[in-house]
Amino acid sequence: MTPAAIRTEGLTKHYGKHVALTDLDLDVVQGEVFGFLGPNGAGKSTTIRILLDLIRPTAGTVEVLGVDPRKGGAELRRRIGYLPGELEIEGRNTARALLEFLADQHGNVPAQRITDLADLLDLDLSRKVGAMSKGNKQKVGIIAAFMHNPDLLILDEPTSGLDPLLQQRFLDLVSAAKANGQTVFMSSHILSEVQQTADRAVIMRAGRLLGTENVEDLRRRSPRAVELVFGEEIFADDFARLPGLRDLTVEGKTLRCTTEGEVDGLFKMAAKYQLVSVLSTEPDLEQIFFSLYGR
Repeated sequence: MTPAAIRTEGLTKHYGKHVALTDLDLDVVQGEVFGFLGPNGAGKSTTIRILLDLIRPTAGTVEVLGVDPRKGGAELRRRIGYLPGELEIEGRNTARALLEFLADQHGNVPAQRITDLADLLDLDLSRKVGAMSKGNKQKVGIIAAFMHNPDLLILDEPTSGLDPLLQQRFLDLVSAAKANGQTVFMSSHILSEVQQTADRAVIMRAGRLLGTENVEDLRRRSPRAVELVFGEEIFADDFARLPGLRDLTVEGKTLRCTTEGEVDGLFKMAAKYQLVSVLSTEPDLEQIFFSLYGR
């Protein structure tokens, strides 16, 4: 049996009367990409800080790479690459100087590795980090997390501030890490961010675990808002009885609906008309939670 990279049992965190996390059980297998999904305030960052021993749990147990984070010390830290959700880096040092300093702490990080990652992310290493935009600071954080090829990558909202092209390059980095046998624990409030790379995902809301999902199954089951524009008038009754459709409206030549599950029947029916355009929109996670788990 493949050992766990992360394991928690009954993990709970209180801040006075506020309950941030309740009875969280996680089992992340080594070598997988694991999505940690939930809206802001769901308890994702609290969990990550406990995994890194930045804060202590109120109750429950936790192991990271087979070690209690309280006891792992520097040896455990060297095996982890961490990108915080709120990355704050300031100062007059250049990005290269900062990354080389961090590389020295890890040891055995070739200078070319930093250069290659910077080229991939279009980062100018000669710029001072204090003068950088949020997006460029995020690139520095990504390089710092990946450059030493850690056994475990813990990434909290990793694509914040990145444009779509660089988001894709980041996801390519995650895929390469998986191919290299590394474990990736990726927190996000954007479902599409983990769909391309994750094997499994847990869904959090208000500090509680709603469920653990195979990501491909979650993608198929997730509702989508669909808009079809036709070149001719259509009959709403042709679509009204199709399975997996709800919130159906037809206004002139435009049909709008929400799909759940397979969409084969919808597009077969649409093909009977002159179809001009299709727009499919992924709902936010809150809507997905309500659809899959109820309010």
